[in-house]
Amino acid sequence: MRAVVIRMILGLIQGLDRWRLALLMRRHPGLEIHPAASSNFALARFELGPGARVRIEAGVTTERRRDGARLCVGEGSELVIGEGVWLRSELQPVHLAVFDGARMNLGRGAFLNGCHLSAKESVEVGTFAMVGPGSRVFDADQHPIDADRPERRSRVEIGDYAWVAADVTVTRGVRIGAHSIVGARSVVTDDIPDHRVAVGSPARPHGRVGDRSVHPF
Repeated sequence: MRAVVIRMILGLIQGLDRWRLALLMRRHPGLEIHPAASSNFALARFELGPGARVRIEAGVTTERRRDGARLCVGEGSELVIGEGVWLRSELQPVHLAVFDGARMNLGRGAFLNGCHLSAKESVEVGTFAMVGPGSRVFDADQHPIDADRPERRSRVEIGDYAWVAADVTVTRGVRIGAHSIVGARSVVTDDIPDHRVAVGSPARPHGRVGDRSVHPF
């Protein structure tokens, strides 16, 4: 009997969350949340500018934590969260910031754990790639250096099955190759080739890694 009551309560909570998401999508025509995505997004923070487009595909999940997932998508920008992505927020929120006119794409099965991704031009995260807690990915300098040196922007790509460990900083214009691993607290300022292990500040390749074509979790 107790189990039946618990299931009923959980069903009511999920139904209420689905209703909240339906209202949110009605208010923001550019927001698409697949019916098979987690209803926990009802507690996420959505800040959507005029003409912003957000697509959350089937199987995308996050924890039921208020503001655990923070999606800030500017005017005319686009965020795509691919099928089966996990925005894990137990340790700290996952913050996705897509500035006006920019694009961010999270590939199928990617795993983002308490990290911060910021796109002013373009950030691409590959299939089954992982970004660890406390890590930050920026495709721009964030601010001008001075009056003669304006802010610079350049696309960032994290390849398929790549693993960016904890407290890593990834700077603009960088490509982290497929199947590569970046060690904790590294600062990535240059490209990392495919199938390499890179560590340090700045991060440099120090060894090879084999095929990581397995589901990371």
